[in-house]
Amino acid sequence: MSSDIRRTLARAVGNPAWVCFLWFGMTAGIVLLATPLRFTAQSITRPVALDVGRVVFTALNRAELVALIVLLIVVRVSGRAARWWAAAGILALILIAQNAWLLPALAERTDMILAGIEPPASHLHATYSSLELVKLGILLIGGFTALGETR
Repeated sequence: MSSDIRRTLARAVGNPAWVCFLWFGMTAGIVLLATPLRFTAQSITRPVALDVGRVVFTALNRAELVALIVLLIVVRVSGRAARWWAAAGILALILIAQNAWLLPALAERTDMILAGIEPPASHLHATYSSLELVKLGILLIGGFTALGETR
C-alpha cells in the first residue's frame, strides 16, 4: 500500500464523520423505519410488537453506547476534542437518560400491557422520540461538519 493511500485511510478513520453516519443510519433505520412499520403489520399483535420493541431498543441502545465510545476515541485521537466536547456531551447525556430512566420506564409499561393492564397515559414515548430526533440531528450535523473540517 502506498504512503498516499495510508495517509488517506488514516485521515478517513480519524474523522468522526464515519462514526456519526454509521450511528445515524443504525438509529434512523430502527427509530424511523422498523418501529413504525412493526405496528402496521396486521399479523403482529400489540403485545408481540411491544415485546419485540423492547428487545430491539435494548440492543440498539447497547450498540449506541459502543458508538459513543468509538466516537469519543476517534474525537480524542484525532485532536478534535475541543470542537466536539459539546456534541459528544449531549449525546452522552441523551444515552444516559435513555438507559437510566426512559428504557426502564417504557419496559415497565410494556410489562403492564403484557400482563393485561393498560397503563395510564404518559409522556415517556414523546420524550424518548424527542431525544431520538435531537440525537439524529446532532449526528447528521456533526457528520457533515466533520467532513468539512481539516485537522
